[in-house]
Amino acid sequence: MTINKYKTSLDGLKIENPVESFFNYCKERESIRQKREAGLTFPWSDDLIFQQGRFLNVFREDDKVSKSIINFATSAKDDLPLLVQALFFSRWCNRQVTLDRLDIHDLKDPEILKRKLLNLEQWENFSAYPVESSFWDGNKYERIDAATYKFYENKEALTEIILNSNKDVITATNNINTIFKMNNDFPIFMALIDIAWFRQDVIPMTSNVPTGIGAEPYLDRLQDFLNLDSHQDVGLKMIQLQKDYWPEAKREFFPIDIEYQSCECRKYFSYVNGTKSFEGKNLFTIN
Repeated sequence: MTINKYKTSLDGLKIENPVESFFNYCKERESIRQKREAGLTFPWSDDLIFQQGRFLNVFREDDKVSKSIINFATSAKDDLPLLVQALFFSRWCNRQVTLDRLDIHDLKDPEILKRKLLNLEQWENFSAYPVESSFWDGNKYERIDAATYKFYENKEALTEIILNSNKDVITATNNINTIFKMNNDFPIFMALIDIAWFRQDVIPMTSNVPTGIGAEPYLDRLQDFLNLDSHQDVGLKMIQLQKDYWPEAKREFFPIDIEYQSCECRKYFSYVNGTKSFEGKNLFTIN
């Protein structure tokens, strides 16, 4: 069972209206992205936390790794097994610099692909989230061997599991992790929800999503405030409330967006609460 190291990060902190705070956070973070892309100079916010901390963009498609994944996998959209392999490889890698050096043809020879990766100074993004070893037919495989050999060998089997999961990300994540036996199934979930960028006939973007350990503390706040039964209900309600709180957003939210930004709100309010420090990978620096 996965231990949620973020569980107590918001303990003792009073957030009067977590719904309003969620949308206020999103509006300010999106404003920062727009100002930065327009070429305005730093700081792009008067908020000291945004000046010092690192946060993902509000919309996943604006993040650098997401852009690289979309570019890497687009040519495979009509070959579902290859698309599945490409997206699982991408999330096991999760490193923009690596993905930008590869193309879809590199997935067709796992031995050569592994050599290419090992020749890089760093092929994976181990700081964003850990990708632990996974199991296949009872055998344990390290991250790089799963990314190169196992996804190549099992792309059709993974595709079959996904197609038999009734277009449901939660079901597909659980069914695949029955095989992988990973304590943290977040990389599986991310690869699956990425399918919606290319094939909504397989995984629709409107699918309910599981709760990641980073999002759980803030989703708990929202669930209590809204008096709802589950985090999935929270996602659907927050999508409705976007019309009231942020009608001018560039697009409507999906369940993945609510989960994604609940994690970022947990980060933000952890700084407010003093349970997170501006150091190491958390410290924002201008590239």
